[in-house]
Formats: sequence, structure tokens, C-alpha cells
Amino acid sequence: MDYLNRYISPLGNITLTSDGSALTGLRFGEYGEGRKKELPAFDTAKRWLDVYFKGVAPDFTPLLNLRGSGFRKAVWEILLTIPFGKTMTYGQIAACFSARMSAQAVGGAVGHNPVALIVPCHRVIGANGNLTGYAGGLDKKIRLLELEKAVFLRK
Repeated sequence: MDYLNRYISPLGNITLTSDGSALTGLRFGEYGEGRKKELPAFDTAKRWLDVYFKGVAPDFTPLLNLRGSGFRKAVWEILLTIPFGKTMTYGQIAACFSARMSAQAVGGAVGHNPVALIVPCHRVIGANGNLTGYAGGLDKKIRLLELEKAVFLRK
């Protein structure tokens, strides 16, 4: 069973989940079931979020326990390499795999990212530089990319 905690961000409430030692989830809104508890994993995630929402790239990553298939985990590891203020396309991520991979398959993995912001799925954009979907809503994706001063195209 996961534990829950909340963070109030400039973009609204964020739900944090932990297995007791690592962060397992970060989503906008009120989500999930579990016991509310104060844990070091939550303290670290909240410190990361405090730094991030000041418009600064945090110089640490909270301990994560990313739950998903091998392919999804591989995509999420690539997301972790996208620098603050930069973007990457689904196709560029697909090209990181030695086997032929489609941008659509990458999109499916990106869309199932359990730890938003810290695993920066908001930094993934369409091939033409346009924004595509975001679980937190495109309005939040725009605000996050603006916070990071990233270059992107609006539709």
C-alpha cells in the first residue's frame, strides 16, 4: 500500500505517493488511495518542488520507485535526461532505442509516467515543435515550459 501526501503548488494541488522509502507518484489534483503520512520521501519531493517552482533547476532528484514495464521505465529514464528548459520530441526519444521504435509507442509510455514534473514528461513535444497532450492539461504544460523558459510552438 502506498502512502499519500499533498503539495500545494502555484498550479494547484499535487498528490504525492510513496512506498515508504521512495516516491512512486506525483500527479496534479487529488488522486489515489492510501494512508496519509509524513515521510522523508515526501520531504525530499517537496524540497524539489519548492526549488522547481522558483524557476530554478533542482540539483538533486528524489529517490524514485518507477513502476511500469521495462519499455516504459526505459522511456522514463530518457525523460530524466532532458535538461531544465529544453525539450525533446517523441521521435527523438524513439531514436534512442536500438530497435526500431515508433513515436506513438513512446507517446504511450510518456502518457503513463507516474511521477510528473520530476520525470519531466512536460518537456516532450510534437515533431513540429507544437505541444501535444499532457495528463495535467495543456494549460499546465504551457505554464511549466514558460517557467523553464523553454522554446515551443503554440497551436
